[in-house]
Order: sequence, then structure tokens, then C-alpha cells
Amino acid sequence: MTVSLTPGDAYGRYAADRRAAHAHLGAASARLSALRLVMVLLVALVAWATLRAGWGSPLWMAAPAAGFLALVRWHDRVLQQQDRAARAVAWYERALARLAGDWVGRGEPGIGFLREPSLFAADLDLFGEGSLFELLSTARTAAGERMLAGWLLRPATPATVLARQAAVRDLARRTDLREDLALAGGAARAQVDPDGLVRWASAPPALRGTWPRVAIRGLGAAAAVTALAWVSGITSATPLLAALAANTLVGAALRRRVTRVLHAASEPARELAVLATVMARIEGEPFDAPRLVELRARLTAIGGGAWSAIHHLGRVLEHHDWQHNPFFAPLGAAVLWGTQCAWAVEAWRARYGSHVSAWLEVVAEIDAIAALGTYAFEHPADPFPELCEAAPVPRFDADGLGHPLLAGATLVANDVRLDAACQLLVVSGSNMSGKSTLLRAVGVNAVLAFAGAPVRARRLRLSPLALGATLRVQDSLQAGRSRFYAEITRVREVAVLARGGQPVLFLFDELFHGTNSHDRVAGAEAVLGRFLDHGAIGLVTTHDLALASVADRLSPRAANVHFEDRFEGGEIHFDYRLRPGPVTRSNALALMHAVGLEVAPGSGEGSGPPPGDRCHPDTPR
Repeated sequence: MTVSLTPGDAYGRYAADRRAAHAHLGAASARLSALRLVMVLLVALVAWATLRAGWGSPLWMAAPAAGFLALVRWHDRVLQQQDRAARAVAWYERALARLAGDWVGRGEPGIGFLREPSLFAADLDLFGEGSLFELLSTARTAAGERMLAGWLLRPATPATVLARQAAVRDLARRTDLREDLALAGGAARAQVDPDGLVRWASAPPALRGTWPRVAIRGLGAAAAVTALAWVSGITSATPLLAALAANTLVGAALRRRVTRVLHAASEPARELAVLATVMARIEGEPFDAPRLVELRARLTAIGGGAWSAIHHLGRVLEHHDWQHNPFFAPLGAAVLWGTQCAWAVEAWRARYGSHVSAWLEVVAEIDAIAALGTYAFEHPADPFPELCEAAPVPRFDADGLGHPLLAGATLVANDVRLDAACQLLVVSGSNMSGKSTLLRAVGVNAVLAFAGAPVRARRLRLSPLALGATLRVQDSLQAGRSRFYAEITRVREVAVLARGGQPVLFLFDELFHGTNSHDRVAGAEAVLGRFLDHGAIGLVTTHDLALASVADRLSPRAANVHFEDRFEGGEIHFDYRLRPGPVTRSNALALMHAVGLEVAPGSGEGSGPPPGDRCHPDTPR
């Protein structure tokens, strides 16, 4: 009988294997260090025996010297493998920390993405420490992080979501591939600048033309041929001196441009080497998901493959580095070696530069899919949502909905249904009862759904939606803007979406609480009524019982639901269960009394409108 491992068990086994490999490689490294020392001593002994004692030929030093060089290369490979094993252990330890809920502050928060305009990103804690992005993003490259952030900020079409879901399922079961992608390129991840790389690849050439390049090669060959002819006694030194003089003049004329080309290429070549490692791994993987197969094909369609093209550029820059060798430098100067390398770089950019942005896009997309695949693997109980066709009134129908950033032990799931029959839920309840968390759970799961990821629910069906929220709108002293003004401005922006024909899901926390109760109720009824007229769906929270009457006046398209609490032994207790009807209790006065403020005896309870049952979610199971 096959026993499937839990994510924790699988990660634990992988981590143990990598620790064992690291220890084995460490022992091998120690042995090779000792052998290298022995070989050095042997070279010294042979040198003494041949040069001082005269016991043999100095050529005898060649064998131990060659052995030493072979040991150096072998040791270097072992050290690289040991470093990779150490990084693999760290990767699995971070994965285990995520499973244990100890992930906040350990990942990339993506704070910079908050600068992008959004009607919900800050409200739903998509970015920042402890955010959804920090939980999701195990992306290897900056381009992958940017791609993932874009998916969270911009809901995809149903066809795109379905393609991503298949790709995420495919990568979720390929733990070895996700490990290889995460460790590709050593520790150089932070060096990859996608924008700078594309600018370098597409910049106008500093050296151009086929015939000039042929002439440069001819001059280099002429210097080499005349040197051989002079050494062989075939000719005098005059042809060699003429060739060297010509090369010196040409080299001096082109030196500034050659230096600029080679210097500009050094950093992009290192960045491309990181991508090449990722692409080489992708090109050899037998994917099943159609989208992944398509992306892999795009990498292999150009010049024998993206990896081989980048490898060629790396060899060109490696050949240029030979000029730093003091023994090779004179010869390199004589044959215009640096100039030829610079022309080869420009030829590479002319052939492949236009493809760099496409390569980056492919790597970024697979990197982002791998991040969602890792999340799917670590949350096997979370299903992929079902996507419905677009309708005049959108749909959000969830059973057992929870917030993905809450630990399983503290998460309380609720059912939420919004559709043509019930477009609005007015959520009332006392302070800290769970109203705002419910709104965030709805919003974050919608974001996950349209990014192509699993959702935190037993089941979720939804149609295409645009999101708008007011959970984190703030006042601005510098702009002279109150919190109320900031809120109504955001509500207007969401209303523009709804009036424009987009299906909208709105999440308004404590709607219009910055004004008096009369204006609040009148304004909420008018504004929410217009949203419903335009086919929008949403939730509105309030602790003001007067606002609960709005649902009655907008019935049957709206309904009241609430969270309850109880005050026992000087403490307030919450069960975070969503119930039909408006709340009938308030805990504000009880809280004042609990912290020592003098309030009237028997405070902490009130009455509100009678519960209604015309349009409400099922009683939570």
C-alpha cells in the first residue's frame, strides 16, 4: 500500500538527505585538502631532487604538478556541491518554518509593489511584512517576483486562470525541480536586474559592421602569421613590425569603444549566467501542463536554445579575461584580442539581444508558477476554485472560507454567498469580533483565485470580478485630507468601476463611520443601492446598529449577518462564527469597564433590530 507523505514529512526527508550529503562532501573536501598538501610537498621534493641534488630531469615535476591542478579542479567541484547542499538545507528549513507558521520576516515582503496603483492591495495586506506576498513568494529571480506581484494586483481572465491552475498542479508535484530552480545560479539572485539587462541587450551597438569585424580578424591573423614566419626564419622582422604598428594604431583608435563594450557586458553576462542555469533546467524537464510545455518550447526555439546562446556569450567574456594573464597579455595586444572579443559581444547582442526580454518573461512566469506550486504543495487541503462564466451580477460562493494568513489552529471558517439573489451582506458585530477579518478573507481568496492559486476554503465558485476595498484608507496631514474624505474618494473610484460595466466585488469596512449616524445611514443606503443597481456584490461592516437597517431597506438584494461575543469573568470571548441577522449586543461599554473606566453598571449590552432571515448565508457548519 502506498502511503502519501505530508508536506512536512517530505520536506523533512529532503532536508535530512541534503544534510547527509553536506556532511559527506565536507569529509571529501577535507581529504582533498590533505591530498593537495601532499601533492605540493611532492612537487617541492621533486624540485629539490632535480634542481639541487641533480638526481633527474626537471620535467619530472610535471606529473605531480598536473596532479595538483587536477586536485584543485576536483576540490572546486566538491566545494560547489557542498555549498549547494548547504543552500538546499536552508531552503527546506525555510519551507518547514512556513509549515510551522514561522515565516513572517523570513521572506521577501515586496514593499515596493505597494507603490503600484491599486484599490485593494494595501487593504488586503498583499505586500509588506507578514503579507500574502511574503508567504507566497519563493521566486528565484526579481523578474519572477515582479510577475507574481502582477498576478496578485491584476485579476486574470478565466482562460488564463485555468491554464495557470494546470501549471501550478504540475509544478506542485515536482519538488526536485522547484529545489533546482530555487538554488540555480548560486547566491547571485539579487544581482539580476531585469530592466537593466533588457536595456543593455537592446542598446544601439558601439561597434558595428561585418567588414570591419572581418578586417580586425585579418589584422590579428596577420600579426600571428608574420610572427611565426619571423621565428621560423622565413622572413625578416619587417612584416611583423608593420603588422604590429597597424594593430597598435587600430587598437588605439577603437580602445574607448572597446573598453565601453566589454565593461558594459560584464554584469549582464553574470546575470544571464543565473538565468541560463534556470533555463537549462527548464529545457530538460518533461512538463505535462500545456502552458509549461509552451514556455519551454519558447526557450528552445532560438539558435539551438537560450541556454546555449547565453553559454556562448559567457565563453566570449571568459576569453576576454585571458588578457588579465600577464603571460597572455602581450600576445593578446598583438592580435587585437580585446577588440575581437568586443566585436563578438556586439555580434551576440545583434543576434540575441531582441530575445532577452522574451527569455526573462519565460523565466519569470515559470518562477512565479513555481512559487504558487510550492504554496499548493504545502497546502494540499486547499482546493482550486471553480470559475463561472461572466453574468450581469457576479458571483462569490464559498463554503468554509478562511484567511490564508491565519494558522490552522486559530482559523474559523465561514460560508459566504453573494450572487443575483443576495448581492450585499451587512456584517455587524462588536469590536474585535471578526468583521474585518471576514472582509480580508473574501478579498484575499479572490486575489488567490484570479492569480491561479489554491484558496483557503472547502469550496469556492466565483465569476470574473474587479476588487475594491476601504479597510486601510488613511487621512493625510500633508494633503489636508481627513480619513472620511479619503474613504469617500476610494468609494467613488470603486463606483466608477461598477458604472463602467465591470463586475465588482466591494469590501467596505465601517462604511462612512467618519460622519454622524443620520448622514451615515442615508449616505450608505443611497450609495449601496447604486452599487447594487449596477450589478455589484459586496460586504459592508459596521458596529453601528443603525446601519443594519440599510439591509432591511435594500431587501431582498441585501441581508444582515453578524458576529457574536460573550463577556465572562471580566473577559470577552469570541467564536468568530457568522450568523444570520443583525447583532443584538455591543461590547464597547464592557471593554471600558474591563480596563478600569467608570461606566454605568450593567453596561455592555444593547438591543438592535430584530434578526432577519430573508437573505443570508447558511448556518456555518
